[in-house]
Amino acid sequence: MDPSPTETSREDSAVAALVARARAAQAVANEWTQAQADLAVAAAGWAIVEPARNRELAERAVADSGIGNVADKLRKNERKTLGLLRDLHGARSVGVIDEDPERGLIQIARPVGVVCAITPSTNPAATPANKIINALKCRNAVIVAPSPKGWSTAARLIEFIHAEFDRIGVPRDLVQLLPAPASKAATAELMARCDLVVATGSQANVRAAYASGTPAFGVGAGNVAVIVDESADVALAAERIVRSKTFDNATSCSSENSLIVVESRCAQLLDALAARGAVLLDAVQKDRLQTLMWPDGRLSPAVIGQSARTIAERAGWPDLAARAPSVLLVDEAGVGADHPYSGEKLCPVLALYRVRDFDAAAALVARLYAHQGAGHSVGLQSELPQRALELGLKLPVARVILNQAHCIATGGSFDNGLPFSLSMGCGTWGRNNFSDNMNYRQYMNITRISRPIAAREADPTALFADYFEACKRS
Repeated sequence: MDPSPTETSREDSAVAALVARARAAQAVANEWTQAQADLAVAAAGWAIVEPARNRELAERAVADSGIGNVADKLRKNERKTLGLLRDLHGARSVGVIDEDPERGLIQIARPVGVVCAITPSTNPAATPANKIINALKCRNAVIVAPSPKGWSTAARLIEFIHAEFDRIGVPRDLVQLLPAPASKAATAELMARCDLVVATGSQANVRAAYASGTPAFGVGAGNVAVIVDESADVALAAERIVRSKTFDNATSCSSENSLIVVESRCAQLLDALAARGAVLLDAVQKDRLQTLMWPDGRLSPAVIGQSARTIAERAGWPDLAARAPSVLLVDEAGVGADHPYSGEKLCPVLALYRVRDFDAAAALVARLYAHQGAGHSVGLQSELPQRALELGLKLPVARVILNQAHCIATGGSFDNGLPFSLSMGCGTWGRNNFSDNMNYRQYMNITRISRPIAAREADPTALFADYFEACKRS
C-alpha cells in the first residue's frame, strides 16, 4: 500500500532533518587535519573489530536476516575491516595529496559532503562499516540506508561507532541511520538530498541510485564463473572452490556460481570436490531442487544464504542432509532464462559445465556473462598464468582471480594486491561508472592547481609519422 501524502510529508521532513544535522557535522569535519580524520577512521574501525562487539553484530545479523552463518560473519567483519584500515593507513586524504613539479600540478583532496550509503542484508555490518570508514577518511558525513532485514544490525553498529566517537570528541551526526522502517520513499528522498550515493545490493537499488539525480556509484550483478583447466592442481582447486562457495553460505556476489571444467580433468576434480563434501545431484534431484529454488521464476528466500544441508532438508532429502554436504553440484549445459542454474544462486549450489578445452571454457564464460554478471570477475585455476592475461584481454570482466578462493580474494585479501572492499565496480559491462574495488578515492573530490611550466609544443611530424607511413604502404 502506498504511503499517504501525510506519511510522505512526515518522512521527507525526517530525512531533511537527518541531512541538515549531517551537514552541520560535516562542516566541523571539513576543518579536520589528516590526523583527526585518521582518528575518526580508527574509532569507527574499532567499533566493529572489538571482539565482543563483532560477535554481537555477527549473531544479530544472522538472527535478523536468516542469512549466512555467524562464524564467517565474524571473520568477514574483522578481516575486511582490518584490511581496509591497512589500505588507508598513511594514505593522504586531507589537503595536498600529490605534487608534480614537472607538470606544474598540485592535487588537493576535498570532501564530497554528505554520503548516502545503501547497504544489503547479506552484509549488514561489514558493508556499512566499510562505507562509513571510507567516508570518514575523506571528512564526509554519511547516512546509512540499510535493507529492512539489516536495519537492526546497522543500528547497533552505529551505536558502537557513536560510543567510540564520544571518547574522542567526534560529532555523532557524522554517522547516522535512516529510521525504521526504511521505506523506498525515504531512501529515495535521502538519495535526492545527499551529495553522493554509494549503492550496494540488488540491481533495483543500484538503478534507483543512478536515477536519483545525485552522483552515484553502484555495483553490478554477480554471477561468477571459475574455469579449471587441464593444467590445474585439482586438489588445490577443489579446496579453494569449496572454501569460497561455502563462505557465509555463498551470500557474496563474488561466490562462484558456475564451475567450468576441461573434460580431461573433470573426473579428478569431482573426486577432489567429493572428498571435501560436495555432492553431485542426479537429474531427478536437479529438477526437484530447481522447483525449490525458483518456485515462481524468482530465486526463493528459502535457499538464499542457507547451508547445503538446510537446502537438502528443505528439498526433502533427509539422507543427503544427514551427510552434511558442503556444496550441491548440478550438471548444466544451457545458458539463459530457461536455464536458471546459469544465473546467480546466492547459496552453496554450483552449476557444473564440462568443456573440451580452455578456449571453449572462455567462450562459455562470455555466454554466461551475456546472460548475467558481465563486468564482475572470473576465476581461473591453472598452472599457466598467461591464460589469466588472455581472459583479461578478452572477457568483459574487471577482475581475473588466479589460483585463489574467489569470494575471499575478489574484495581484497592479505595475500593479493586488490583494495579491501565489499563493493565491486563492474565497469560499463555491468552498467557501472567505475570498474575498481570501491575505495576511499571514490569518496573525495580533487581540486587541481595548475602552474605555468616551460612550453611543450606538439611536433606534427612525429605525431603523424606512423599514419603517413601506413598511408604510403596502402
